[in-house]
Amino acid sequence: MIDFARYRGRFAPTPSGPLHFGSLVAALGSYLDARAADGQWLVRIEDIDPPRCPEGAASTILRQLETFGLEWDEAIMWQHNRGDAYQQALDQLIQLGLAYPCSCSRKQWQAFDIYPGWCRDGVCDANKPLAWRLRSDRGESPIRWQDRLFGDQQFDPAELGDVVLKRKDALWAYQLAVVVDDAEQQITDVVRGLDLLDNTPWQRQLQSALQLPQPRYLHLPLIVTPEGQKLSKQNLAPALAEDEQEVRQQLFQALEALDQAPPQELASEPPATQLHWAVANWSLLRLSPTAHRLNPPSPPAGD
Repeated sequence: MIDFARYRGRFAPTPSGPLHFGSLVAALGSYLDARAADGQWLVRIEDIDPPRCPEGAASTILRQLETFGLEWDEAIMWQHNRGDAYQQALDQLIQLGLAYPCSCSRKQWQAFDIYPGWCRDGVCDANKPLAWRLRSDRGESPIRWQDRLFGDQQFDPAELGDVVLKRKDALWAYQLAVVVDDAEQQITDVVRGLDLLDNTPWQRQLQSALQLPQPRYLHLPLIVTPEGQKLSKQNLAPALAEDEQEVRQQLFQALEALDQAPPQELASEPPATQLHWAVANWSLLRLSPTAHRLNPPSPPAGD
């Protein structure tokens, strides 16, 4: 049982590369929300997809968090050694009739917006490798919850489709792993980017089916490029700064991106000083739901 009076938050990056500015804003938002509530802040490394996780990336991420003064409270959880817990949850869903094996490939159903559920009543081709999917047509509908920034949310899981829980290559999928691990770490508050908002219905459906507590959710506005694209590793967002002065400036810019209106003189202060001010002044009321657009770099002098 989770004690919701005792705040426990987390930052859970996938170690597919170093953190960028968008990652920093998400980490900082979750950190400040936890510390302002006199709560605990944990780090979980979501490394369940080894092909996407180059060697050394996780260590780089942890070093980056330390550089920006974001210190965690407990031992880091690594998803790569959590397979037994995920299998136990999947077995429970199978017994409940909420998970089923699926032989279909994305190429077969790419003409549809979502997977059509062809294997719900029996595997189409038992000779092919099988994934396991969640039945989105069973259980509560619509899924409703109150986001702490974006307010009342309502999704029909059937319109989102039957999400994969375990892949054909036997690797675990994000939706099941995150639900099991949030419960294991007794997370009361999930603070993350808006791009994960539409993942929440699947996660709440899984929490309900597995009789796990349902955290509070705060989805932060995205950081986008000058062209309006989400800042991400896929569009080659640069890694966070390492130079001391640049770290100070970048942390200050992250506070600005979270609409916390830090005083300008704070920009030259070390991370510990900036974070001390930010925790004392953290206000969700200041936070705008509008995406934060990065300014293009200034042209070199003389151009």
